[in-house]
Amino acid sequence: MPGEAPVDGKFYQAAPPQSLGERLVIAARDRIYRDFLEFCTPRQGDTILDVGVSDVVTDAANLLERLYPHPGDITALGLGEGDGFRLAHPAVSYQQIHPNARLPFADRSFRFATANAVLEHVGSRADQRRFLAELHRVAEEVFVTVPNRFFPVEHHTAIPLAHFWDRSFRTACRVLNKGEWAREENLILMRWSGLAELAPKVAGATVGYTGIRLGPFSSNLFLHLPPRHAMRATGRGVARRPPRPMAEPPSHPAGPRAAQG
Repeated sequence: MPGEAPVDGKFYQAAPPQSLGERLVIAARDRIYRDFLEFCTPRQGDTILDVGVSDVVTDAANLLERLYPHPGDITALGLGEGDGFRLAHPAVSYQQIHPNARLPFADRSFRFATANAVLEHVGSRADQRRFLAELHRVAEEVFVTVPNRFFPVEHHTAIPLAHFWDRSFRTACRVLNKGEWAREENLILMRWSGLAELAPKVAGATVGYTGIRLGPFSSNLFLHLPPRHAMRATGRGVARRPPRPMAEPPSHPAGPRAAQG
């Protein structure tokens, strides 16, 4: 209804317009966009599915629609009715979807599928695997990004450092009246190894750092599944490298359930 807040407005509370937080988000997402171009090399006419776009219209939201020069090639999916999104991006096709539902497309309907800052919100590890499997089903190539839990400031709450450990993050959320972010159905804090464990076992799959580059403390992680003609089934897991050469991730402080996020 008119006047209602966007269903996904809470995801931008830590980075209001014109704030330092928003400027950092923009810088991170501009880097993510460049890494998407580097890995996927899309061309005009290539169909792109962008899952999890926002009705929040800011300089930080919807990075692909904001930057890609061929918006008519994009099909966007979101949880809201999409009124704000359609006004901001009239050339992009928009469809509303329901959480954790099968995507409304046939197998290999798109050249690329992408999702930025969505995987951490789908509800559970099983839901995350299903979400990645759906992207892989409907597209030839997949590029997904998530916030890195070891970036010094947690993306959704702006809480510094406490999110390195589950127990301290839950405590900080409770004290600061942000308890919803401590529940798995709302947020799964993602680490490098956790994203790698979720990746389909295909040759050429890559997990690495993106966004604001700070080595293992970078703001974001990416998962890239290469074109189907370039892959084959394998039990070896994923390649462990970022877009540019970087050392293997060091071990991180391990708190309760830390290995899950």
